[in-house]
Amino acid sequence: MALDRSDVEGIAHLARIAINEQDIENTTATLKDILHMVDQMQAVNTDNIEPLAHPLELVQRLRSDEVTETNQRDHFQQLAPQTENGLYLVPKVIE
Repeated sequence: MALDRSDVEGIAHLARIAINEQDIENTTATLKDILHMVDQMQAVNTDNIEPLAHPLELVQRLRSDEVTETNQRDHFQQLAPQTENGLYLVPKVIE
């Protein structure tokens, strides 16, 4: 992709960032390098490669799914100002 000074100035304007006059040439070169790298990555054939959930293929250690606490809903609802059928009632705040 051809990228020139006016493109970089336009991108900076849209992104609401200020680039000094001295830095525009360096920024243009850096953006060209990034776009060139993206083009190289897009050229790689990935037809038979399955996507990874995580780049390091880590295994998540999971704990066993066991109930460790007793149901205290009735106790907590006694502390609430209003409840009905096991639900907490709250005042209406939006008309």
